Amino acid sequence: MSRYKRPVSVLVVIHSPDLQVLLLERAAHPGYWQSVTGSQESGEDLVATAVREVREETGLAAAATDLCDWQMSNRYEIFAEWRHRYAPAVRCNTEHVFSLQMAEPVPVTLAAGEHLAYCWLPWREAAERCFSWSNREAILMLPERLVGQQL
Repeated sequence: MSRYKRPVSVLVVIHSPDLQVLLLERAAHPGYWQSVTGSQESGEDLVATAVREVREETGLAAAATDLCDWQMSNRYEIFAEWRHRYAPAVRCNTEHVFSLQMAEPVPVTLAAGEHLAYCWLPWREAAERCFSWSNREAILMLPERLVGQQL
């Protein structure tokens, strides 16, 4: 097993049918809110990574078939403060976008040391609160992904 993280990750936007979106506040950066994210581990396909990260960060037990793979990815530069987690030459990460619809907003169990708090917000407010441009864009695209959804 490599001591470095893979520069491949998932972003999972968890939402209700009426587009309440779950956000998590990062422990290392109070005030930084995001959806579920995480790096792919060796031997995992992207869906398995998304399922694992949802469970680890929220305690929610989603099945692979519960997830919607958007077939969309974002490439971005890794923040300098986090580059030590990656091999020395790695500067960029590729993030793959998924969503998970819950029947309604539910309480979640946060990963100790990773997140401080969670909240469910209407999609536009959730997008505004996200520190990550790719997370914000995914939330703003959510209504388009739910064909026929009444807002």
